[in-house]
Amino acid sequence: MCAVSKKRRLGKGLSDLMGGMEHLEDRSEETAVQEENRTAGESEAAKDKEMLLRIEEVHGNPDQPRKHFEPEALQELTDSVRHFGILQPLLVQRDEKLGGYQIIAGERRYRAAQAAGLKEIPVLVRDYSSQQVAEISIIENVQRADLNPIEEAMAYQMLIRDYGLTQEEVADKVSKSRTTITNALRLLKLAEGARELLMEGKISSGHARALLAVEDEDDQDALAERIVKEMLSVREVEKLVKQAKKKRKERKEVVVETADLSLYYQNYEDKMRSILGTKVHINRRDNNKGRVEIDYYSTAELERIMDLLRSVENK
Repeated sequence: MCAVSKKRRLGKGLSDLMGGMEHLEDRSEETAVQEENRTAGESEAAKDKEMLLRIEEVHGNPDQPRKHFEPEALQELTDSVRHFGILQPLLVQRDEKLGGYQIIAGERRYRAAQAAGLKEIPVLVRDYSSQQVAEISIIENVQRADLNPIEEAMAYQMLIRDYGLTQEEVADKVSKSRTTITNALRLLKLAEGARELLMEGKISSGHARALLAVEDEDDQDALAERIVKEMLSVREVEKLVKQAKKKRKERKEVVVETADLSLYYQNYEDKMRSILGTKVHINRRDNNKGRVEIDYYSTAELERIMDLLRSVENK
């Protein structure tokens, strides 16, 4: 883990939410000193000051958008923390309900510190509303590409569902287009099996969007497994989905046509049965061919049917 990282673009509104604080490694020592001097006389200065807390005083946020932590990446961070300590303080706020401090940003660093056996961790204490906490957590994770596509979609959904934000407002806060937010939310409609593969990184978001065109969830999961097994590209999946939809449409047309013909021939059977006074069966074959069967149950009935046919012939 390097103390100096490439400058990341903050989401619109994030620096306001975090009181103008950017990542510590993004600020030069001179800038940090100037800012500390500037705020020294302000009533909120104590909250902005970095401090050390016992690690047992700090706990995670149950609404943390990131649910899956890649073991290898977390181990690398743990090794770095063990050798160099935590280079960027965690952002926390006091938790009046549970006591101690709740993490707003820095869940991975906290877990790495625990694994590395640290007794104390550096933090910045702030005071935010629940919505601000949610927004900061989501923005930080999204900008660092820490969330898998499903976690990201669920985070956007939480802002919309729990805080009444529109898709446009969410897009504005995370500096993404509304189309990006809409496409992300669509991924939540995936079948369970396909969703799991997306979360595990075995299929891409492009694959997942192509799968959404498959209506049946079992078919969706089956195709997702095929993507993994055969290492299909997004274009290949789109082609397979298109072919499947075409075949399904053709099958529906055949079913409709068959149903229509069945009614058509049933009507003829009913009319002949009414005229002849006995059961009549129309047995269809291919190429518009078939056979008409007329039932009779005695010689007398056969003669009666023949008399009816002769009367038609004589007309």
